[in-house]
Amino acid sequence: MKTTAAITAVGAYLPDDILTNQDLEKMVDTTNDWILERTGIQERHILKGPYGTSTLAARAIQSLLQQRNLSPLDIDLIIVATTTPDMMFPATANVVGDMIGAKNAWGFDLQAACSGFIYALSTGAQFIETGRYKKVVVVGADKMSSIIDYEDRNTCIIFGDGGGAVLLEPNYEGLGVLDFILHSDGAGREFLHMKAGGSMKPASLETVRNKEHYVYQEGKTVFKFAVTNMADVAVKIMEKNNLGPDDIAWLVPHQANKRIIDSTGQRMGIPPEKVIVNIQKYGNTTSGTIPICLFEWKDKFKKGDNLILASFGGGFTWGAVYVKWGC
Repeated sequence: MKTTAAITAVGAYLPDDILTNQDLEKMVDTTNDWILERTGIQERHILKGPYGTSTLAARAIQSLLQQRNLSPLDIDLIIVATTTPDMMFPATANVVGDMIGAKNAWGFDLQAACSGFIYALSTGAQFIETGRYKKVVVVGADKMSSIIDYEDRNTCIIFGDGGGAVLLEPNYEGLGVLDFILHSDGAGREFLHMKAGGSMKPASLETVRNKEHYVYQEGKTVFKFAVTNMADVAVKIMEKNNLGPDDIAWLVPHQANKRIIDSTGQRMGIPPEKVIVNIQKYGNTTSGTIPICLFEWKDKFKKGDNLILASFGGGFTWGAVYVKWGC
């Protein structure tokens, strides 16, 4: 049988410090009810101190290795999906490899905003399917608090910090990553981006004064595109693989907004009890949302369960992955 890339372990890490809606009421002109009604978020975790995304990623991987009783030396490749790398270079994956002692692994970062994890999972699966590697770790992690303006009520209520990781290994039973549909449209960049800090507009006193190193989002436009595209691609991957709502054990959606999650499940015909939701506890951790969901629900998954992973992110980027659970 064809070699597939099965998820054989999942790890996650959420920082200890919590920022509640009540805390935000004291910081910006908002209310707990307003935030809950529009987003479904109650609180989010924040990574404080001199730590970057590498800390989130490293601890998620260490959690994963403990579950499988593996050594960091067993890892062949580390792919880190993130929008908040520790620095422009080297890649956060390289830093993480050093932090955990993965001396035999190489790695790279992948940036697709909130769709980063499903892009990275699809990429990592290829290295397993070709037979090139036996153990590939795919991480989704973001320290969004590092690029959020906590005086901007349109964005500071949404995002939190966290990360998750999965281990991909060869499978010969038809389990694992079975299909994916990925899309991008750069025309969407004007609605969700960071204005400065890249090569087109390097950091300067002016860009710092103008707060151009924070997330900029036109919420209504992004919401409209996200609702349509995330639901559409989830339905398409079901149709492509001849799957009906009864065939799907779980929908694992990106946790950006409770209304977007609900809309996607309804469009797919998936009942609410089969839709994974934890946005109320963590907010939008960007690349971290889907692997954190997988970690929290892993004990409820059964071997052979059909999962649909779906996401939408800035850029725009969006897609869906069909996974048959392999643990």
